[in-house]
Amino acid sequence: MLHNMVIFLISFVLFSGCESKVQLPKNLVVKAVFAFGDSIVDQGANNYIATPAKCNFLPYGKDFNGGMPTGRFCNGKTPPDLIAEELGVKEFVPAYLDSNLNSEDLKTGVSFASGGCGFDPLTSTTALAIPLSTQLTQFKEYIGKLERFVGEEEANYILENSLFLVVAGSDDLANTYFTAGIRLTQDLNSYTDLMVAKASEFLQELYNLGARKIGIFGIPPIGCLPSQRTLAGGLDRTCAKEYNQAAQLANRKLSMGIEELSKKLPQSKLVFIDIYNPLLDLIVNPKKYGLEEVERGCCGTGIIEVTLLCNTFSGTCEDDTKYLFWDSFHPTEQGYRILVNQIVKKYINSFL
Repeated sequence: MLHNMVIFLISFVLFSGCESKVQLPKNLVVKAVFAFGDSIVDQGANNYIATPAKCNFLPYGKDFNGGMPTGRFCNGKTPPDLIAEELGVKEFVPAYLDSNLNSEDLKTGVSFASGGCGFDPLTSTTALAIPLSTQLTQFKEYIGKLERFVGEEEANYILENSLFLVVAGSDDLANTYFTAGIRLTQDLNSYTDLMVAKASEFLQELYNLGARKIGIFGIPPIGCLPSQRTLAGGLDRTCAKEYNQAAQLANRKLSMGIEELSKKLPQSKLVFIDIYNPLLDLIVNPKKYGLEEVERGCCGTGIIEVTLLCNTFSGTCEDDTKYLFWDSFHPTEQGYRILVNQIVKKYINSFL
C-alpha cells in the first residue's frame, strides 16, 4: 500500500504539470501540438490499420514510459512528444486512433500521422499507410469532437494557437522513387515538382480547417540513413550521394513553395524547418554531440533491420544513447532530443 502511494506521488509530481523547457516569446501561446505525415511522427496509428509497417512490439518502445511498445518507430519518445514537452504542453502526444484516447487529450493535441505516408499519394498506397487526404478527413472528425467537448469558440482558439507539425517526403524519395522505382518514368526534377505540388495542396487544406502555425520539416540526408547506406552505398556503405542530392533539390523547392503559399494565406505562419543540415552535422561530427555510432542502427546488425525485421530476436546495442539511429531508418530518442532541442530554439520565434 505504501509502495503504491509513493509511486502515485512520484507520478503526480512528474506528470501533473509539464513546464516549458524553453522560454516562449511573450506573445506566443501554444495550446496543443498536432502532427501529420509519416513514421517519424506516427504515434501508433499504424497499430489500427492493415499494414506491414508496424512496430507495436519490443524492442520498439523499450525506453518509453517503462518499456511500452506503442507503435512509435523508436526506442522512446518521438518528435511530437519531445516538442510538446519542450513547449510545456504535455508529456506525450497520442495517436488520434489510439483506443485509449480521452476527451482531455483532444484539447492538447494528437497525431494523425501514419508510417509509410508521403506527399505523393502513390507512396501511401504502396505502403498501405493512411494517406494525407485521409489524415485531413480524420482531422475534420477531430474538430467536430473538440467542438462538442469545449464549444466552437474555444475549439477555434485552440486551433489558432496550436503548433502543427508536418513530416513527409523521405518515403517518397527513398522508397517510391529510388528503392521501388515506381516513379522512375519521371525524371527527378518532375517528381520533386509533384511532391511540392501535393505538399502545397495539403497545407492549403490544413489552413482551410483552421491551422495557422505550421512547421513543415524538410527531408533529411536520406542517403546517410543506415538502410540507404546498405542498399545504395556500395561495399563501404558510404552515404548515397544521389539520394542526398535529391533531398536537397526537394528541400529547395519545398522551401520556396512554402514561402509563396504563406504569402497567400492571411494570418498564417508557415515555416520550413531545415532538418537536413542539423542531421548531417550529427553524422559528420558525432563526438560533438556525445554520439559514437552514426552509420548503423541500434537494433540487430543495424544495417537493414526496420519494423518487422527489428524484433525480440534481433537484439539491441548496449547503449542506445550513443547511437544516432534506432533502426535502419529512424533515429533514437537521444538523436531526436538533440535535433528537437536545436529546432525549437532556432524556429520558435518564427511562429509569432
